[in-house]
Amino acid sequence: MSEVFSWQSFITPVIVSLKITLLASVIVFVLALVAARWMSRSSFRGKLWIDVLFMLPLVLPPTVVGFILLYAFGKQGFAGRLLYEVFDFSVVFTWWGGVISAVVVAFPLVYQTIKAGFDGIDRDLEDVARSQGANEWQVLRYISMPLIYRMLLVGYMLGFARALGEFGATLMLAGNIPGRTQTIATAIYIAADSGKTSLALGWVIVMILISILLLLIVRQPAKS
Repeated sequence: MSEVFSWQSFITPVIVSLKITLLASVIVFVLALVAARWMSRSSFRGKLWIDVLFMLPLVLPPTVVGFILLYAFGKQGFAGRLLYEVFDFSVVFTWWGGVISAVVVAFPLVYQTIKAGFDGIDRDLEDVARSQGANEWQVLRYISMPLIYRMLLVGYMLGFARALGEFGATLMLAGNIPGRTQTIATAIYIAADSGKTSLALGWVIVMILISILLLLIVRQPAKS
């Protein structure tokens, strides 16, 4: 039993998951913030189609998303061929593949949450700031973002949770290499499938504890 539930076997997927999730959650937050601001404050032909494209990973099965990413970042895909020719590097079956997968699947949740916040802002407040000489960055930094602080927090936490629990796309693009790309989600599946119930249960408890912590942070009452 001690060999089945060794500390090294248990902690490694946790560390890999947290590394991938922390980086992916920051990347997706920045991308979603920029995209949400742009979509909320602009009007152009084809805007609906861009919005649909941004939300598409939310409704597609993770394996479909994973296949698209594998096709795009494989050596025959445009992105994969470019990376290989310029940097002699491939993200397939690497830690970076896990980050890319997590960013793509988490983006719609973060984007939609932040966009809802921007849509709810009284634009007259932003116009007043502009009339006083504020540029767009200052309007965003000192007016818009403080007004939607709670939505930004919720959006980040949703992105973090979605990235942490990502399974299908990660498995297809990054694989399940112990010590390199094996995350908690893929480790639970493999452990349960191979009868290592103790390991699987330990990772399940870790996921539950992290999820509870995220919910507690999000549900903290706003400071008056």
